[in-house]
Amino acid sequence: MAFCAKCGAQLNEGSGFCGACGAPVAGQSVTTSSGAAAAPAQAGTASTGMTNNVAAMLAYVPFGIGLILSIVFLVIEPYNKNRFVRFNAFQSIFLHVGVFVLWIAFFFLSMILGFITRGLSIFMMGPLMFVVWLGVLVTLVLLMIKAYGNQEMKLPIIGEMAAKQAGA
Repeated sequence: MAFCAKCGAQLNEGSGFCGACGAPVAGQSVTTSSGAAAAPAQAGTASTGMTNNVAAMLAYVPFGIGLILSIVFLVIEPYNKNRFVRFNAFQSIFLHVGVFVLWIAFFFLSMILGFITRGLSIFMMGPLMFVVWLGVLVTLVLLMIKAYGNQEMKLPIIGEMAAKQAGA
């Protein structure tokens, strides 16, 4: 006879959840009437939450969210052990840092051109910034699709850096 480790209620045999508190039985050690710990009801179904391809895909979410998720995936236990997730997280971090540096360079270039052309640089730099932003967005979406399909796509410069960091 098994009891729930959370509330102590008697468990129905073969049930995946406690009838009293609703806690999942899988992954917890249930106590038997003799006081010894019994094996979980569904020992092979312990899940880490998401698959590695979904974690790798989420590393490329645009607008800085992917940067935060990449750092989280490099810290959280099951994902920081997987080479595929680590590669995509590092590539995402390097891509976000590169885009940030490019944005700063465009900002200073537009300020310099603005002083020289007396404000007409907005007509030159505005469309250029839009094209670069659109290219980065398309690249992120393409990387998300490839990561979800368990395919490793290396970007020209930062892909090799990410592979070295991931331990290829």
